[in-house]
Amino acid sequence: MAINDIQFFSEDIDFTLKEKIKVRQWIASIIKLEGFKRIGELNFIFCSDNYLLAINKQYLDHDTYTDIVTFDSSEQEDTIAGDIFISIDRIDENAGKFGVDKRDELHRVIIHGVLHLCGYVDKQKKDKDLMTQKENSSLQARMF
Repeated sequence: MAINDIQFFSEDIDFTLKEKIKVRQWIASIIKLEGFKRIGELNFIFCSDNYLLAINKQYLDHDTYTDIVTFDSSEQEDTIAGDIFISIDRIDENAGKFGVDKRDELHRVIIHGVLHLCGYVDKQKKDKDLMTQKENSSLQARMF
């Protein structure tokens, strides 16, 4: 799996992800565990609430703040590819709200987006419970 196809960007905020290589390796290991063979272009775009709200309105017709919006661009069944937009404002606020470390909340949201690209959904309670279980086991699998 080519971890160099996992890229991190920031839009309209000053944010740099720490431990990029370790995060790439962790993401790739979860993708592999989920049965995917390849990573296509996988972009994580860190942004502000307002930037993500504009995306949410434009593409999903939702007028609400959110922590993440995921766009799947994979063209083959065994390949993960997409753009994952993450609001750092939401990460910071939710970390405080849930009493968790900001790094852990960021990693939870990163893997949440990856799990969406793996085919998991979270609209119904049972699906949301499975997604949370997958997030928790993914976080426990981190080696850093």
